[in-house]
Amino acid sequence: MARLTTHKSNFTAGEVSTRLLGRSDLRSYANGASLLRNLFIQPTGGVCRRPGTRLVRAAPGDGRLVAFEFNTEQIYLLCFTNERIDVYTDGTRTATIEAPWTEAQLAKLVWVQSADTLLLVHPEAPPRKITRTSDSDWQISDWAYDETDGRIHQPHHKFAATDVTLDPSSTSGTITLVASADVFVDDHVGTRFRLADKEVEITAVASATSATASVKQTLASGAATKDWEEQAFSAVRGWPGSVTFHQDRMVIGGSRDLPNQIWMSKSADLFNFDLGEGLDDEAIEFALLSDQVNACCAVFSGRHLQVFTSGAEWMVTGDPLTPASVQIRRQTRIGSPADRSVPPRNVDGATLFTPRTGRELREFLFTDVEQAYQSRDLATVAEHLVRDPIDQDFDARRRNLHIVMTDGTMASLTIYRGEEITGWTLYDTQGSFRSVCAVGEDIYMLTERANGHFIEIFDDNLNLDCGLSLSDEEAKTQWTGLEHLEGQTVKILADGWVQVDQQVSGGQITLANPASEVVVGLGYAHAVAPLPPAVHGGQGSNQGGRLRLVAATFRLKDASALRLNTGRGFVDVPFREFGGNLLDAPPALYSGDRTVRAFGWRRDGTEPLWRIEQDTPLPFTLLSVVEEVNVNG
Repeated sequence: MARLTTHKSNFTAGEVSTRLLGRSDLRSYANGASLLRNLFIQPTGGVCRRPGTRLVRAAPGDGRLVAFEFNTEQIYLLCFTNERIDVYTDGTRTATIEAPWTEAQLAKLVWVQSADTLLLVHPEAPPRKITRTSDSDWQISDWAYDETDGRIHQPHHKFAATDVTLDPSSTSGTITLVASADVFVDDHVGTRFRLADKEVEITAVASATSATASVKQTLASGAATKDWEEQAFSAVRGWPGSVTFHQDRMVIGGSRDLPNQIWMSKSADLFNFDLGEGLDDEAIEFALLSDQVNACCAVFSGRHLQVFTSGAEWMVTGDPLTPASVQIRRQTRIGSPADRSVPPRNVDGATLFTPRTGRELREFLFTDVEQAYQSRDLATVAEHLVRDPIDQDFDARRRNLHIVMTDGTMASLTIYRGEEITGWTLYDTQGSFRSVCAVGEDIYMLTERANGHFIEIFDDNLNLDCGLSLSDEEAKTQWTGLEHLEGQTVKILADGWVQVDQQVSGGQITLANPASEVVVGLGYAHAVAPLPPAVHGGQGSNQGGRLRLVAATFRLKDASALRLNTGRGFVDVPFREFGGNLLDAPPALYSGDRTVRAFGWRRDGTEPLWRIEQDTPLPFTLLSVVEEVNVNG
């Protein structure tokens, strides 16, 4: 019988899949854990209880959160719900705007910001722009393309067959257009057509082959012509699907009826898509041609213009981008989800995007050696935590990518590329996470709970969800203002002491003893369990043998509680010692080592030797663990 000591010095690989139980040779195994719930991975290797969430305000319903950052001082949160936008400044609602998007459409809403203007697109709704003039003054309006001498400089395309002609009755004034095949529908009224590059506006539709038009530019000829096209974006053909800015151009990626088309505006003239004569500063248009039609899901400005489609990822180059220099190259064949928009995020020069499989997170990164992009899966060892993402954003201060899943959980990926740290944890809550947004250094969430939808913010000083910190100059037992938690069982801290759980009734709680400061919110449990120890020695591996945990020493920092199971049920490990006035003060934070002895052999070598799990709303940090193990007794 061998007695061995193992030292787990860090958790930087995060929670890993049980599929790695046979790969103890990997660094991910040595630095990973079998379970990390509601914990934050520190860059130094330890794990701590994740911040709780503080209530900001109730939301009208389900939706999406969008950041608007004019500069480092003027930052806003926009909450999009059904046909409505609420604007928040420092957690206070300062404006409400009527919006055209229904709740069902918000999943495919795409946006990009330029100074004090936010551009928004959806393939089934006209593109809009939101303009800010002050904290409380926000306006929403349609895009207005540049217009010169009656010509609107917007993208056009011929959707009909090549040999279909249009025959104008005259070259000016009000004319009749006769098509050689079915072309017109009622929704064409108000749209622009171009005949031999001259523009007319449809004013009435008589039939599928006949329409009345007003000539905006005198036509070159009154003869029938195959050289015609209609505006690319309309109620008939659909609207832009994605948008970004790149090299002083607005880039539109795909539309409902032209899913693989890319349009770039004139240089430094964002609403001018006139192709002109192909001069360097003029607009650019091209299609992503491959063996299949790949709908454009996102366009992203990075080292190059990156295009994410439903079946592949593309690189668009040109330094600078001009009609003559533009080059389009397919890089990888991963594909993005076409039924929803999960915005790609830049992290240290790499673009992190969600593939269409819904079980991966890919890192789109340019490699100088190959002069091409690669798409490495960052969730290979933790694919069980990624479950059809619906939203994501990056917390640059804490180096966390937060990913909201369809099932209401939120995975958190800690990334330090220089230190080769990539660790996953999972956050859950009473209810579900619906959207996440980084606004400055703050992380906001839209949640759905028993009493409705709420906007909440991570608060490092809270260890409860949907919580409030209340205070009064005079100590009292009755505390009100908890209507958002009506009927819910809440956890309570009163003057630093943990109280008995209570159910909120009438928007209030009643304490057993008066207190001047209380913290009230929904509880959540953090949990950590190691991977089974892998012992390799002169007598071979311990796989299939028996194991016994003799003792475990936990190195803690600023912890207030430790609830541990070593195989015989959970027990609370005491920290406090008698002396002084300890009985008259709230639990003090403990830093140091705590050794716990254990009993009993285990025949199943795939189970962890210990597990920490507790919902006490107090801080907790675990730095490392030393295990003393008997093997093959």
